[in-house]
Amino acid sequence: MHIAIIMDGNGRWASSRNLPRSTGHRAGARSVNTIVEAAARCGISTLTLYAFSAANWQRPRAEVRALFALFRRHLLTQTQRCLEQSIRINVIGRRDRLGPGLCELIDHSERATAKCTAMTLRIAVDYSSRDSLIAVCKRAPGEAIVDRSRFLEKLAAVDHAVAPAPAVDLLIRTGGEKRLSDFLL
Repeated sequence: MHIAIIMDGNGRWASSRNLPRSTGHRAGARSVNTIVEAAARCGISTLTLYAFSAANWQRPRAEVRALFALFRRHLLTQTQRCLEQSIRINVIGRRDRLGPGLCELIDHSERATAKCTAMTLRIAVDYSSRDSLIAVCKRAPGEAIVDRSRFLEKLAAVDHAVAPAPAVDLLIRTGGEKRLSDFLL
């Protein structure tokens, strides 16, 4: 089973309580640990978390820095926990706009957990389905026929996915919105 979660509404939650948006993001990040562990216990094979969309670059610079600081901290602290639970980490999305230090940290977490088999934890960072689909089309201009499995392989390569993901069985959006926001179209 593949569960996908659009992690949404943390900043609004904090703002509604007269707290800084970053407080909401930290609270949301803490809940990720609970969600990952529960998914693994329930036998979920793939969990995809939409952590940072390509559109999120438009947020205030301080908020973007705070989100990436949280992401770095989580990779540093949770990679070992994932290893202990045999959870494979895979960060999907663009990497060309991420700093070299963060890319090295992502590579380290992915390599360290590469042999884990209990669950695949996919974290979508600087991710856009539309951009991924366009990139696949640009990479295959001479191919007249692309079947579904070949297309999914190309899409996985564009997204830095370790393998094509199974179809999503359940999509959850935590903030109450009812739209996909360019996630796993």
